[in-house]
Amino acid sequence: MEKNLGFRGWFYFRTGWATYFAFIVAAVNALTVTFFLAIERYPSLNMIFPTFFHYVVIVVGIGVPLLILIGYIHYKRSKSFRAEQDILIEASPHFRRILQNTEVLLPSYLKITELMIKLSENKKLTDKELEEVSNLQKSLNEHIKKREIPLDS
Repeated sequence: MEKNLGFRGWFYFRTGWATYFAFIVAAVNALTVTFFLAIERYPSLNMIFPTFFHYVVIVVGIGVPLLILIGYIHYKRSKSFRAEQDILIEASPHFRRILQNTEVLLPSYLKITELMIKLSENKKLTDKELEEVSNLQKSLNEHIKKREIPLDS
Protein backbone atom coordinates (compact mmCIF):
# COMPACT_ATOMS: atom_id res chain seq x y z
CA MET A 1 0.00 0.00 0.00
CA GLU A 2 1.40 3.37 -1.02
CA LYS A 3 1.75 5.88 1.81
CA ASN A 4 1.31 9.54 0.98
CA LEU A 5 3.17 11.42 3.72
CA GLY A 6 1.45 14.71 2.93
CA PHE A 7 -2.07 13.37 3.38
CA ARG A 8 -1.05 11.28 6.38
CA GLY A 9 0.47 14.36 8.00
CA TRP A 10 -2.67 16.35 7.21
CA PHE A 11 -4.81 13.62 8.81
CA TYR A 12 -2.65 13.55 11.96
CA PHE A 13 -2.69 17.36 12.13
CA ARG A 14 -6.49 17.48 11.92
CA THR A 15 -6.79 14.76 14.56
CA GLY A 16 -4.44 16.56 16.94
CA TRP A 17 -6.14 19.88 16.32
CA ALA A 18 -9.71 18.62 16.71
CA THR A 19 -9.11 16.18 19.54
CA TYR A 20 -6.65 18.01 21.72
CA PHE A 21 -5.88 21.62 20.83
CA ALA A 22 -9.40 22.77 19.97
CA PHE A 23 -10.80 20.93 22.99
CA ILE A 24 -8.42 22.65 25.41
CA VAL A 25 -8.94 26.08 23.85
CA ALA A 26 -12.74 25.62 23.90
CA ALA A 27 -12.72 24.51 27.54
CA VAL A 28 -10.57 27.46 28.65
CA ASN A 29 -12.71 29.82 26.58
CA ALA A 30 -15.99 28.49 28.02
CA LEU A 31 -14.72 28.72 31.59
CA THR A 32 -13.33 32.22 31.10
CA VAL A 33 -16.34 33.64 29.30
CA THR A 34 -18.92 32.17 31.66
CA PHE A 35 -17.06 33.34 34.74
CA PHE A 36 -16.18 36.86 33.67
CA LEU A 37 -19.43 37.60 31.82
CA ALA A 38 -21.92 35.79 34.05
CA ILE A 39 -20.61 34.82 37.46
CA GLU A 40 -18.92 38.15 38.29
CA ARG A 41 -22.05 40.15 37.48
CA TYR A 42 -24.44 38.28 39.79
CA PRO A 43 -23.77 38.62 43.52
CA SER A 44 -25.59 35.39 44.38
CA LEU A 45 -23.37 33.40 42.00
CA ASN A 46 -20.35 35.39 43.12
CA MET A 47 -20.93 34.10 46.67
CA ILE A 48 -20.78 30.49 45.42
CA PHE A 49 -17.77 31.13 43.18
CA PRO A 50 -15.70 33.88 44.87
CA THR A 51 -12.71 33.51 42.51
CA PHE A 52 -12.03 32.14 39.05
CA PHE A 53 -9.97 29.35 40.64
CA HIS A 54 -12.92 28.25 42.81
CA TYR A 55 -15.18 28.33 39.76
CA VAL A 56 -12.79 26.17 37.71
CA VAL A 57 -12.35 23.61 40.52
CA ILE A 58 -16.10 23.28 41.12
CA VAL A 59 -17.08 23.19 37.43
CA VAL A 60 -14.32 20.70 36.56
CA GLY A 61 -15.18 18.59 39.64
CA ILE A 62 -18.80 18.33 38.55
CA GLY A 63 -18.36 18.63 34.78
CA VAL A 64 -15.71 15.97 34.16
CA PRO A 65 -17.61 13.10 35.87
CA LEU A 66 -20.84 14.28 34.24
CA LEU A 67 -19.25 14.34 30.78
CA ILE A 68 -17.69 10.91 31.38
CA LEU A 69 -21.17 9.59 32.20
CA ILE A 70 -22.61 11.23 29.08
CA GLY A 71 -19.82 9.74 26.95
CA TYR A 72 -20.41 6.30 28.47
CA ILE A 73 -24.13 6.52 27.77
CA HIS A 74 -23.40 7.64 24.20
CA TYR A 75 -21.13 4.66 23.49
CA LYS A 76 -22.77 1.93 25.53
CA ARG A 77 -26.45 2.78 25.90
CA SER A 78 -27.62 4.98 23.03
CA LYS A 79 -28.61 4.02 19.54
CA SER A 80 -26.81 7.04 18.10
CA PHE A 81 -23.35 5.45 18.38
CA ARG A 82 -24.57 2.32 16.61
CA ALA A 83 -25.98 4.50 13.83
CA GLU A 84 -22.65 6.36 13.55
CA GLN A 85 -20.78 3.07 13.20
CA ASP A 86 -23.26 1.81 10.60
CA ILE A 87 -22.67 4.97 8.58
CA LEU A 88 -18.88 4.60 8.87
CA ILE A 89 -19.06 1.03 7.59
CA GLU A 90 -21.42 2.00 4.77
CA ALA A 91 -19.25 4.97 3.77
CA SER A 92 -15.86 3.26 3.94
CA PRO A 93 -15.16 0.80 1.14
CA HIS A 94 -12.40 -0.76 3.24
CA PHE A 95 -14.71 -1.56 6.15
CA ARG A 96 -17.33 -2.78 3.70
CA ARG A 97 -14.77 -5.14 2.15
CA ILE A 98 -13.81 -6.51 5.57
CA LEU A 99 -17.49 -7.18 6.25
CA GLN A 100 -17.87 -8.92 2.88
CA ASN A 101 -14.79 -11.07 3.56
CA THR A 102 -16.19 -12.04 6.96
CA GLU A 103 -19.56 -12.95 5.48
CA VAL A 104 -17.85 -15.28 3.01
CA LEU A 105 -15.21 -16.74 5.32
CA LEU A 106 -17.28 -17.61 8.38
CA PRO A 107 -19.48 -20.18 6.60
CA SER A 108 -16.30 -21.58 5.02
CA TYR A 109 -14.64 -22.00 8.41
CA LEU A 110 -17.74 -23.67 9.77
CA LYS A 111 -17.87 -26.17 6.92
CA ILE A 112 -14.14 -26.88 7.12
CA THR A 113 -14.36 -27.64 10.85
CA GLU A 114 -17.34 -29.95 10.29
CA LEU A 115 -15.41 -31.84 7.62
CA MET A 116 -12.24 -31.98 9.74
CA ILE A 117 -14.17 -33.50 12.64
CA LYS A 118 -15.68 -36.09 10.32
CA LEU A 119 -12.30 -36.92 8.75
CA SER A 120 -10.62 -37.13 12.17
CA GLU A 121 -13.18 -39.79 13.09
CA ASN A 122 -12.08 -41.73 9.97
CA LYS A 123 -15.44 -41.24 8.29
CA LYS A 124 -15.80 -40.84 4.54
CA LEU A 125 -17.22 -37.69 3.03
CA THR A 126 -20.54 -38.11 1.28
CA ASP A 127 -21.18 -36.96 -2.28
CA LYS A 128 -23.37 -34.19 -0.88
CA GLU A 129 -20.52 -32.94 1.35
CA LEU A 130 -18.07 -33.06 -1.54
CA GLU A 131 -20.53 -31.05 -3.64
CA GLU A 132 -20.90 -28.51 -0.80
CA VAL A 133 -17.10 -28.14 -0.65
CA SER A 134 -16.98 -27.71 -4.42
CA ASN A 135 -19.70 -25.03 -4.28
CA LEU A 136 -17.87 -23.35 -1.43
CA GLN A 137 -14.68 -23.29 -3.51
CA LYS A 138 -16.56 -21.77 -6.43
CA SER A 139 -18.07 -19.03 -4.29
CA LEU A 140 -14.66 -18.28 -2.74
CA ASN A 141 -13.07 -18.10 -6.20
CA GLU A 142 -15.81 -15.72 -7.38
CA HIS A 143 -15.27 -13.61 -4.30
CA ILE A 144 -11.51 -13.51 -4.89
CA LYS A 145 -12.01 -12.46 -8.53
CA LYS A 146 -14.17 -9.52 -7.39
CA ARG A 147 -11.57 -8.20 -4.93
CA GLU A 148 -11.99 -4.57 -5.85
CA ILE A 149 -13.04 -1.91 -3.41
CA PRO A 150 -15.84 0.11 -5.01
CA LEU A 151 -15.30 3.80 -4.31
CA ASP A 152 -18.49 5.09 -5.91
CA SER A 153 -21.09 3.92 -3.39
